[in-house]
Amino acid sequence: MSPFYGGLGALLLALGVGMGAFGAHALRGRLDAYSMGVWEKAVFYHLIHALGLLIVFLLARTGAIPGPAGNRVGFLLTAGILLFSGSLYVLALSGMRVLGAVTPLGGVAFLAAWLLLCVDLFRGR
Repeated sequence: MSPFYGGLGALLLALGVGMGAFGAHALRGRLDAYSMGVWEKAVFYHLIHALGLLIVFLLARTGAIPGPAGNRVGFLLTAGILLFSGSLYVLALSGMRVLGAVTPLGGVAFLAAWLLLCVDLFRGR
């Protein structure tokens, strides 16, 4: 697996913490309860899947899964964060409900990533 995904996982974790802090401090009182809930959901999924990206990198480095499989899972987790959490961040800030059509694509990317990892781990090296 490319070391890029390890660094990207760490960067996305830092960004997720920043987004959480931004929501808690800068957006509290500016967003209604619904939008704040959307923001918090975006941060939660962002952090969980960024941590997953880092774990997948470590699994590939230890040989638990092949490098190319790790790259595929890493790509899907990254796409999921961008599509799912990214669309929710924009939705919370803008109220543009049309972005709700993008969010499920990120969810599908998350599901595909975890299922692919499952298959790769059951197969072994």
